[in-house]
Amino acid sequence: MTIRYPSPLRPGDRVGVTSPSSGVAKEMRERLHVAVRDIQDRGYEVVVGRCMDGSGHVSASATERAGELMSMLTDPTVKAVVPPWGGETAIDLLPLLDFDRLRDAEPTWLVGFSDMSTLITPLTLLTGTATVHGNNLMDTPYRVPEGLRSWLDIVTAPPGHRFTQTPPGRHRTTGFDDFVAHPEIREYTLDSPGTWTRLDGGGDVEAEGRLIGGCIETLCNLAGTTYLDGSAFARAESPDGLLVYVEASGDDAFTICRNLHGMRLAGFFDRANAVLVGRTNAPGNRTLSQHEAVLDALGCLDVPIIADVECGHVPPYMPIVNGAYGHVVHTSTRSELTQTLH
Repeated sequence: MTIRYPSPLRPGDRVGVTSPSSGVAKEMRERLHVAVRDIQDRGYEVVVGRCMDGSGHVSASATERAGELMSMLTDPTVKAVVPPWGGETAIDLLPLLDFDRLRDAEPTWLVGFSDMSTLITPLTLLTGTATVHGNNLMDTPYRVPEGLRSWLDIVTAPPGHRFTQTPPGRHRTTGFDDFVAHPEIREYTLDSPGTWTRLDGGGDVEAEGRLIGGCIETLCNLAGTTYLDGSAFARAESPDGLLVYVEASGDDAFTICRNLHGMRLAGFFDRANAVLVGRTNAPGNRTLSQHEAVLDALGCLDVPIIADVECGHVPPYMPIVNGAYGHVVHTSTRSELTQTLH
């Protein structure tokens, strides 16, 4: 198995929109229209699927959601698929997806984060298809801060392309914007300074390897299954090791600590050359912070652990390509992640 990079998007190509997890409530539909128009204004045709209902915690039955996702991913005229956002229970799609068929089909870009980690990470691990852990559709209209990229920048890049992202030095602490009251909003409120932090001690970091990872709260439920076998992926695609990234959505530090311990015991970090940890607003506990939770679970790996990376639920977003070859540098004067699509 070698990494399969989908063809880059070109003007006139079709982008599929479906909700493998949560749909869009009626009061949020105007933001959906704004996001769709943003993609159309870039020259792409947008195909919105049937699985978009936001009245419950999922957009449709598991069979319908899996069927629509499979249809879009195997339609040669659809070049990328993006959800409005994540959700809670995309895990029910996994046994319904035909990974053999997806492995044989021409690869299509699948984009998203949060509950989408449940799908994009196994897709890369099982089929070798590169996927994008990056801003979802509803976040696409935001102006991308200097130093970062949008998922649309990545899916239009040619094979072999190399790009470097650097932290903008500011992030958001005040939650999320109100898309009901302000569906047209396009500027992030980045109200606090902050850059990357090495958790396992001092010193410069330089490490490389294939990138793989995602949201802790969703991936932990796949630990020990064929859907999250990072070691097999490393043996096939990156014998010299991986760059593993993880991020916490909202669970408290005790829960994140337990989840990371479980993922480590299941072998997910066995081939890690370094671990990148997304910035989070998730709560700590009286005796354990989120940073301490990561160290408690992963400190024994004896690899660099870099926290507060822009790959989580805290805006802004640094898209990461599952399967790309990554090179991370973190010093007192320089922090960057370079990804090469080869």
